[in-house]
Amino acid sequence: MTDIASLVAGFRDIATPTIANALDELDLNGVITGLNAVVPGTKAVGPAVTVRQQTGAKGTFPVEDFKVGHMIEAAGAGDVIVVDNGGNPVSTWGGMASYAAKIQGIEGLLVEGGVRDWEEQQEFRFPIFARHMVPTPGKTRLKVEAIGEPITIEGVLIRPGDLIVADGSGICVIPIDRAAEILEMTRRYADDDAQAMKEMDNGLTFREALAKFAKI
Repeated sequence: MTDIASLVAGFRDIATPTIANALDELDLNGVITGLNAVVPGTKAVGPAVTVRQQTGAKGTFPVEDFKVGHMIEAAGAGDVIVVDNGGNPVSTWGGMASYAAKIQGIEGLLVEGGVRDWEEQQEFRFPIFARHMVPTPGKTRLKVEAIGEPITIEGVLIRPGDLIVADGSGICVIPIDRAAEILEMTRRYADDDAQAMKEMDNGLTFREALAKFAKI
């Protein structure tokens, strides 16, 4: 069985479109769209720490229910925090949370919802992928309902420990029990890309390359 560190290292060199090819071939629903990189050029690869939130109007929940600190403490170095806030445009996370998470060695954050402090996020360069950039604070509007339970974003099931790969093209959720198999597939696809480019340099047309290499 391949260890987590080796899987993470392997997927760090693989772009999400290549991973999506493997998920597609295996008929696995693992692509999340619409969560965009807050800091362009950043990438997050690591095991998921899952969080489910509930949103209401200001004053709905006591401030103690916000629990961003609990989210950070639940994650270890190399983990990716994945938050389901139902896509609501309320801030789950701000600049100081990114600063604290980066110090702790957390790999990144995915939010089906909102984050804030765009300028600080550019400075800290903590990888965040979110649906909304908003100034609206989350305190008394957000409640953390669960940490470490399965969640679903855009119909994609994310279980604690599933591997997350997020880059400029999108987000892939890789079931941990299929990760070694998927990594091997993506490496073959990457090798095909490299070989196709080499052959196109020597005169192979793109149409010929598409016929020869199924997943380029």
